[in-house]
Amino acid sequence: MQLLIKVKYGLVAVLLASSPALAWSASATEQLRQFISKVPAATGQFQQQRLATPDAAQNGQNGTFAFKRPGQFRWDVKKPYEQLILSDGKQVYQYDPDLAQVTQRPVDQSIGASPAAILFGSGVLEDAFTLVDLPTKDGLDHMRATPRNADAGFSYVDISFQQGLPVRLDLLDSFGQTTRITLNNIVVNPTLSASEFTFTPPPGVDVVQM
Repeated sequence: MQLLIKVKYGLVAVLLASSPALAWSASATEQLRQFISKVPAATGQFQQQRLATPDAAQNGQNGTFAFKRPGQFRWDVKKPYEQLILSDGKQVYQYDPDLAQVTQRPVDQSIGASPAAILFGSGVLEDAFTLVDLPTKDGLDHMRATPRNADAGFSYVDISFQQGLPVRLDLLDSFGQTTRITLNNIVVNPTLSASEFTFTPPPGVDVVQM
């Protein structure tokens, strides 16, 4: 099951990024490979919105993220509502304070061939995705990752780089809708404590095993 969860205002796509000094002249696909090999951890902020909808700006989300490869991540939606998606490397938890509910599933079922596998994983990208470079535009280097599995739940994700950093992701889902995630204020390879990726359901919260 891919890590794309439909909640309230749209898709929560758990996609994180950052990179140290990379070869700016490299193609976007090569920059992605360098990012995966050279960035074991990062933190930052994100803005997410559904494109081509009249109320995209109003219904957008923003928050913070952190990741530590392989497979540990934290995606905190702060506005317009609070929500947490967290992986400790074995289980993925989606916590919705408004619903007082947590869903829990094995990380292999959650990430699989999802966009999260591109940025959190450490395996061979070509095993799960077809990667192609797209034309440079607006000062950004672009690439497209298309899942080899027809049941992945999304058609492709375009990743845009600027000076070696992933700065934007455009994901086309199986319903023909595009979600854009912009990444900023990235801190590369910070020291992250184990508690950053530990989740204990609050008292009184329903836990649903998937």
